Amino acid sequence: DVQLVESGGGSVQAGGSLRLSCAASGRMSSRPWMAWFCQPPGKEREGVAAFNIGARVAAYADSVQDRFTISLDNAKNALYLQMNSLKFEGTAMYYCAAASPGRDGSWYSPGRYEYWGQGTQVTVS
Repeated sequence: DVQLVESGGGSVQAGGSLRLSCAASGRMSSRPWMAWFCQPPGKEREGVAAFNIGARVAAYADSVQDRFTISLDNAKNALYLQMNSLKFEGTAMYYCAAASPGRDGSWYSPGRYEYWGQGTQVTVS
């Protein structure tokens, strides 16, 4: 099993930055994708960014392209999301997720992911 614990959320003014961290137990390298999702109030969970472990390439939602950066530290078994130029619509609970090798789907599909953290709240005002 994989356990994921997010941290780094908080309140920030529009235009500001935050860096989210996800500490993982269990090898992230065994997962095809590691990703960040967000769930704004009253809305469904949606993919923000993901890192393909094998190809070592990142994918981003159009809405965060060029503002957010996802990164992976194998030595620390940690996933990060650097969020710059945050917008009001960035207010959401942010979740770290680990994909299952046995599931199909796009990187931004929640069903692709087997393990989830408890989330960390980001509020942009």
